[in-house]
Amino acid sequence: MAGEAPVAAAAAATTTTTKTTTTGSIESHKKNRIQVSNTKKPLFFYVNLAKRYIQQHDEVELSALGMAITTVVTIAEILKNNGLATEKKVLTSTVGMKDENKGRFIQKAKIEIVLGKSEKFDSLMIASAPAPALALAPASAPASEAATKDND
Repeated sequence: MAGEAPVAAAAAATTTTTKTTTTGSIESHKKNRIQVSNTKKPLFFYVNLAKRYIQQHDEVELSALGMAITTVVTIAEILKNNGLATEKKVLTSTVGMKDENKGRFIQKAKIEIVLGKSEKFDSLMIASAPAPALALAPASAPASEAATKDND
């Protein structure tokens, strides 16, 4: 597509696509970034998604604006406290944007937390995986056993 160019990240094995928007700002989309909203999905949706991203990419970047920042911090703490991730980087900033309701320019707080795969991640994920379903026992005894009981 015009305006999009893949950029190889030097340290990471992920691909970044950079796109210039109509306002001239630059957006970058990483394959291991989760942009968290505190209104769209439940907390553990993001926790489980972050686990999957860590499995696939060895790290995950959690990102949020404004009121969703507390949700990102909670997700990061759940993953760290369960021994699944280690904190690599925390970035805070403010982002200027137009308020949809009032039409004026406002500043919003932004956080980005990069979590890496812990040494215990794989063993913890195997231990927490659900056990395979066992075959159900037959509802009634086999016909040969039933026949012998009738003869008694």
